[in-house]
Amino acid sequence: MTSTVTTLSMTARQKATLVVLLGAQFMFAVDFSILTVTLPGIQADLGFGIGGLQWIVTSFALTAAGFMLLFGRIGDLFGRKRLFLAGMAMLTVSSLVGGLATTPEVMLVARTAQGLATAMVTPSGMALLTTSFPEGPLRNRALGLNGALLSLGFAAGAVLGGVLTDLLSWRWTFLINIPVGIALFLAALVLIEESRSADRPKLDVAGAVTVTLGLLSLVFGVTGAERTGWTSAGTLVSLGVAIVLLVAFYVIELRAEAPLAPVRVLHSNSVRWGNLGGLLTFSMESGMAFLLTLYLQQVLDMTPFQAGVMFGFLGIGAFLGGSAAPKVIGRLGAKNTLVLGLIIQAVNTGILYWLGEGRTIGAAVVLVTTFAGGFGHVLAIVSYTVVATSGIADGEQGLAAGLATMTQQIGFTLGTPVVSAIAATGYGELHDGAATRAGVLSGTTFGFLIDGVVVLAGAVAIAAFLRTATVPGAGTCRP
Repeated sequence: MTSTVTTLSMTARQKATLVVLLGAQFMFAVDFSILTVTLPGIQADLGFGIGGLQWIVTSFALTAAGFMLLFGRIGDLFGRKRLFLAGMAMLTVSSLVGGLATTPEVMLVARTAQGLATAMVTPSGMALLTTSFPEGPLRNRALGLNGALLSLGFAAGAVLGGVLTDLLSWRWTFLINIPVGIALFLAALVLIEESRSADRPKLDVAGAVTVTLGLLSLVFGVTGAERTGWTSAGTLVSLGVAIVLLVAFYVIELRAEAPLAPVRVLHSNSVRWGNLGGLLTFSMESGMAFLLTLYLQQVLDMTPFQAGVMFGFLGIGAFLGGSAAPKVIGRLGAKNTLVLGLIIQAVNTGILYWLGEGRTIGAAVVLVTTFAGGFGHVLAIVSYTVVATSGIADGEQGLAAGLATMTQQIGFTLGTPVVSAIAATGYGELHDGAATRAGVLSGTTFGFLIDGVVVLAGAVAIAAFLRTATVPGAGTCRP
């Protein structure tokens, strides 16, 4: 009995480590969405052209997704704590630069640096978390809180951005990071123990270059499709280059002496299908949130602040989902929990297809479905992370965590342009470049329907093909 209690209890140091790591993950999740309602103010103050404004978001997403896998391996080799601290320092400095920016060029440099900081901190923080807790109940509990705070931070970012902009200035969406970043840096310096791979193989430079450039090209192509269309020359060239580079990366990894991504990990059934689940839940949820913002503001005529507050119910559902996830995984297993979470998310997104122009009914439906959908979304997040990082040696946890967090960033990045492009097919005739209220309603509800169908199809595929080993203390994950 004593042994069991000890196994299920966190030490004081583990609790302190968890607070620091979760605080950092929450901070970066907030940063992803906090600028959503501040872009018009930034455009007016800094003189961004209408075509250049989207680069405030894209420059961050490109570097965050493109360098995630590379930094995951660098942390394995040279120290995850060291990389975590470097990323926190970069985020703090770049936030100061962004908050004081007076030109578009300085703003884009700051946002690019914030994306690099995200690529450094996210995989190293996840690897520090998974290596600080053994597989089983303690790790699942930590991952549950992490998943809850990720989605809660994403929802809170929109609310916080509206509050700071209304009460102070858009600059405070950057400046607020400075005291938080300094506090987390100092706490991590004292509390977190260094962690790295036991061996020190050479860094796979060829693999690092091809995968990083390939991911940059992929994200650039998809984000560009929203502006210029899927058949434009720029989009097709970017996507073609991405395919060539990623195929080259695969071939390089087959032959490399010390590959950046060992084939045995990339070919793992649990890594493959677990990350597919993560890609689906993150991309379709971010796409749903984008469409929901359009619906709330352009159909129901809510202000940005009111729309941001509406997302608070998604955050509450997400937090409860994260709290419940370890227990659900313990009872159903990680695979079944992943499938269940995706189904809940899919159903509640699909229900939004029947939204109308009535403000009272529309707001009520949104509150209920986002609450329930947020709960399912985080069930899927936690269980996909458990599946994608279980059965992996400590020396490769940075790779597994890097893949999982890269999936998260790519999902966030790809979801909005893909789903918005689908919705655009239902907007009808545009007037002065804008859709009518009826057109926005038609397009967004069609987007909700396709979004839900895609997630549901993914749930079915994962139920059929995911095969994972038993997760100690968490119930079997085998089909």
